[in-house]
Amino acid sequence: MKTTTENIPTGRLQTMAPDRQAFFLLRTVFTVAPILFGLDKFTNILTDWTSYLAPVATSVVPVTPQTFMYIVGVVEIIAGIMVAVRPRFGSVLVAVWLLGIIINLLVLGAYYDVALRDFGLLVAALALNRLSPAGSWRRHR
Repeated sequence: MKTTTENIPTGRLQTMAPDRQAFFLLRTVFTVAPILFGLDKFTNILTDWTSYLAPVATSVVPVTPQTFMYIVGVVEIIAGIMVAVRPRFGSVLVAVWLLGIIINLLVLGAYYDVALRDFGLLVAALALNRLSPAGSWRRHR
């Protein structure tokens, strides 16, 4: 009895080293998610974002809560684009931004579960930073 083995073509992602796979996955998520969340600050389809805002934030930046969220949305979109273009810098920007969100939630005294989740995301953003090569990632395939 003769057995045959099928040559199944593997995708580009499966042929990468595990650290490059992790880099690619983290970079993709930290590009797409901030952009989508940033855009949602203008539509409030996912949630009423102003409910997550500590009142002290609008006393520091004297604007309405929704205007504050518009500013947040722009920063999040920029952060997502920076992760796509310059992942080493963008990942630090996202980590610092997440730290600000965590502090805001702790000051608000609510949504501790979201603050804990965002801490996990902060650690993942720092992991993306460690996986990001200096210079262009394309040189290190």
